[in-house]
Amino acid sequence: MFVTKTAARHALLAARNARPAGKGLLESARANLGAYRRIALYVSMGPEPQTGALIDWLLADGREVLLPILYADNDLGWGIAPGAADLVPGRLGLSEPPVDLGSAAIATADLVICPALGVDRHGVRLGRGGGSYDRALARLSPGTPVWAAVFDTEILDQLPADAHDQPVSAALTPTRLVPLNGDLG
Repeated sequence: MFVTKTAARHALLAARNARPAGKGLLESARANLGAYRRIALYVSMGPEPQTGALIDWLLADGREVLLPILYADNDLGWGIAPGAADLVPGRLGLSEPPVDLGSAAIATADLVICPALGVDRHGVRLGRGGGSYDRALARLSPGTPVWAAVFDTEILDQLPADAHDQPVSAALTPTRLVPLNGDLG
């Protein structure tokens, strides 16, 4: 077990950066998406579980995809995904939709798939430390499912948590959807 979030981030980032490129989330997500019509997702970068093919498939399937827009204070706004070719460069090298619907738009999502460095079996999600997703997830309606996108090796027994951390209901990996704390949301 990690004693601090900083230690956990360091170890999980080092392990992720050392792993070979893996497959993306398309197959496991497609098998579990059911009737969700408006999905808040993110555009993956570097060694994260890849979301590009999933976004393309969701759009081709007629579903609406909300993508984050990173504000200067690290809060997140949301815009509707127009297609990969129409994304614009954002802060910290992120690809973002060109139209910002505001920070409250996440509350209209039927499902949220968010990035994580790791997640534990109790639903504790470890992000990169900016608090962006904890603020955004706090705006969701109760019962909205939240899946953390991780690799299978990043599902841990326990992670350090703070009072402001927002729980997730499942871990979505390239191979499966794992309920956390017995709940899929």
